[in-house]
Amino acid sequence: MTAIFKFTNMKPCCRILLPSKNTLFLPRSSNFLPNPNYCSAFQLHTSAPSSFGLKAILGRTNSAWGQSRIFSSSRHFNFSNRSRTPFLVARDAPDLRNFSASVESRANDKNFDRIYVQGGINVKPLQEEKISADERVEGGVNVRKSEWSREVGKEESEMEKEAWKLLRNAVVTYCGSPVGTVAANDPNDKTPLNYDQVFIRDFVPSAFAFLLKGEGEIVRNFLLHTLQLQSWKKTVDCYSPGQGLMPASFKVRSVALDDNKFEEVLDPDFGESAIGRVAPVDSGLWWIILLRAYGKLTGDYGLQERVDVQTGIKLILNLCLSDGFDMFPTLLVTDGSCMIDRRMGIHGHPLEIQVSLLHILVGKSLFYSALRCSREMLALDEGSKNLVRAINNRLSALSFHIREYYWVDLKKINEIYRYKTEEYSTEATNKFNIYPDQIPHWLMDWIPETGGYLIGNLQPAHMDFRFFTLGNLWSIVSSLGTPRQNEAVLNLVEAKWDDLIGQMPLKICYPAVESEEWRIITGSDPKNTPWSYHNGGSWPTLLWQFTLACMKMHRTDLAKKALDIAEKRLFLDGWPEYYDTRSGKFIGKQARLYQTWSIAGYLTSKVLMEKPDAAALLFWEEDYDILENCICALSNSNRKKCSRRLAKSQILV
Repeated sequence: MTAIFKFTNMKPCCRILLPSKNTLFLPRSSNFLPNPNYCSAFQLHTSAPSSFGLKAILGRTNSAWGQSRIFSSSRHFNFSNRSRTPFLVARDAPDLRNFSASVESRANDKNFDRIYVQGGINVKPLQEEKISADERVEGGVNVRKSEWSREVGKEESEMEKEAWKLLRNAVVTYCGSPVGTVAANDPNDKTPLNYDQVFIRDFVPSAFAFLLKGEGEIVRNFLLHTLQLQSWKKTVDCYSPGQGLMPASFKVRSVALDDNKFEEVLDPDFGESAIGRVAPVDSGLWWIILLRAYGKLTGDYGLQERVDVQTGIKLILNLCLSDGFDMFPTLLVTDGSCMIDRRMGIHGHPLEIQVSLLHILVGKSLFYSALRCSREMLALDEGSKNLVRAINNRLSALSFHIREYYWVDLKKINEIYRYKTEEYSTEATNKFNIYPDQIPHWLMDWIPETGGYLIGNLQPAHMDFRFFTLGNLWSIVSSLGTPRQNEAVLNLVEAKWDDLIGQMPLKICYPAVESEEWRIITGSDPKNTPWSYHNGGSWPTLLWQFTLACMKMHRTDLAKKALDIAEKRLFLDGWPEYYDTRSGKFIGKQARLYQTWSIAGYLTSKVLMEKPDAAALLFWEEDYDILENCICALSNSNRKKCSRRLAKSQILV
């Protein structure tokens, strides 16, 4: 089959598949499109006409084109090697705002102030400019490579070369441009389910790997296309979730047109097709984190400043910061709304949503990280001052809440062991009425004397004492924990190396739920049996986040040790999605092979270790403004222990 590409002034080739039964395509005139001509922006030569729309005319002779576009090994794109061909580029990155949709079409005036961009949105016309060898064109923006993004002198190993080949083979194209990577790309898998889609959370390690290689085009494309998917109304069983929700994943499909031709469309999944119909709570937060990383690693801050991107950030934050019945600063989420997308008892206020939005603890970590990213990227103007104030207040409250109530070490567990219950007072010690008998027997013997961690969840009369790896790692990366807490987490990992690392890094949570507890919590889930999948399985993709946390805390010895263990098996085992058993000895019983984020997690870890200056751009140090901004009554109380004051004193010492 031959693919013929031509420029046309009449119709766009790239469209988004709508969920409505009555509307199949989104017309070009829709206001939410950041750039109606975007899909052709990466292939504009000076001889092209002034109005573009790249249309792919594909014959019916090969049904494979009805699937996602995957680069084959013989024709993958090398994003870093660009010719000196003249391209159309804007002189100034922020000038691309003229392609952005108006704010009024994206949000109601009563919910958002009009976004004001200094200098207005009148821009200079596009001009022809030569691109030097040290620069690259990404989405019409001239981005100069940072010094650290150049290729390092160290020669790649055969394992690294194979991993890069596999990662590039997993790239999905849309209108001829790369837009993401599929979740898994096993050529022998005949029933991929949704593993042939581009997941927002799964693409993050791939994006970091490409960015650290100086290949930012695919990340820019991904950010803008997923932003388009955010903007329209979603309906699941006659109910529409809040505006601003990002999809869990999307797929590039080819839809038949007249005259034996096809047209590519984006088909997103907001959870209406997912197993269990789980909500993609973490997608928007990962999108914000990736947007910041893109700016840090490419220097293309113009993308963050676009009106449509600024509005997208505000829509996500509006969902997260909306008022409700909850009494806590943490996000209230349902079970299965993050990386652990099945019943695992992580509903309520999981740490991984609050920190990195992957489990309960991860959720709190991810939420905190996204808030810090948003505060950096939001335009400081009259239209955003109320939102920035709300972010600052939530960051302060969230940091205190997590540090004060989620942290456990030997001393804290002994304190809980002696708790009195049924206290009724603003000065109560046992504020959540935790019963001492809730402390599991395994924890009393397991907790080391020199380490500690943030527990998985906290609700009235309930503490989930499981160790969730991702949430604790992101609490280090984002400085949600105090410096001493961050150090203690890595001390615990080192002390419990055989339990948390074993024969394949890293355990997604510890310990596994078993027996009757497994039946009650998971509903007898055959995929989440003890020490498998989300229930104590070992996930290689967590390696890059472990590496980043170790580099921040100057414990690269731990990261290197974990990398050495992974290198012994990942390549030979075919890059599995996860490993089973208490020590991670066996490939997971239902694990997909050639899992993209296992490949990307390894590559990102390797490049981070080689480029510490780049790694330093991706984590956060302690924020004095958050420590000073004490908005709770405890700042005026007689309580002697306040985690923010303790953290500040530790830094000053």
